[in-house]
Amino acid sequence: MTDRALAVAGVLVVAALAEVIGRLGLAGVAWPPLSEVISFLTEPQARQVLGRALAATGAAAAAGFALGSAVALVVAAVGVLLPALAPGLDRLAAVVHAVPLIAIGPLLITTVGREATPMLVAALAAGFAVFVAATSALAATNAAQRDVFAVLGAGRLVTLLRLQLPAGVPLIVDGLTLAAPAAVLGAVIGEWFGARRGIGVLLVSSMQNMQVEQLWAAALTAAAVSLLAYLLLVALRGAVNRRFS
Repeated sequence: MTDRALAVAGVLVVAALAEVIGRLGLAGVAWPPLSEVISFLTEPQARQVLGRALAATGAAAAAGFALGSAVALVVAAVGVLLPALAPGLDRLAAVVHAVPLIAIGPLLITTVGREATPMLVAALAAGFAVFVAATSALAATNAAQRDVFAVLGAGRLVTLLRLQLPAGVPLIVDGLTLAAPAAVLGAVIGEWFGARRGIGVLLVSSMQNMQVEQLWAAALTAAAVSLLAYLLLVALRGAVNRRFS
């Protein structure tokens, strides 16, 4: 059986298990049958509400993904160009990553406002994965290759642009693949702290009003967006690996 068939079989088993748990009430009223959640998603009003929330979350996640990835790549490049700063940058990235996103949200609300908070939380969530991947990628070239560039008189910037960066593209894309779902999760978490719209706001509202089907529909929508982002980057990774292998 192929990996794709195994993945499909796994999804079907999980869906069937969720339906059985909901039908038998094994997890209480907070766990509805999956068929009822899907039925809720077919209602026009539900699709409209989820569509608006999804648009807001998707925009924040995409902007955060782009910002976090760009900053991570720049910081990783600075560590290569200025080796004396590399250990400090590594520690700084580890410290920032160690702070829970749930604790950063309220601080950002009071400093940058609730509109920008989901994007910045998404950027923080995505940035660390890209930074780790980029740092490893830029260090992946062997000493002999770097020696050739040094003999030819190439400086650190030229070596970075002509050797280390092209050679490290596959690993960097691996980091982007992990960062994309993290950005979606970061955006949802950032919306919990007072954003005007988004999947996170819908989750909070559904919990407070005991709208169980809407709660599960919003959660499944967020999961689907994360999966879609991951699959898109996996496809890009395949293309990059074929190009650079």
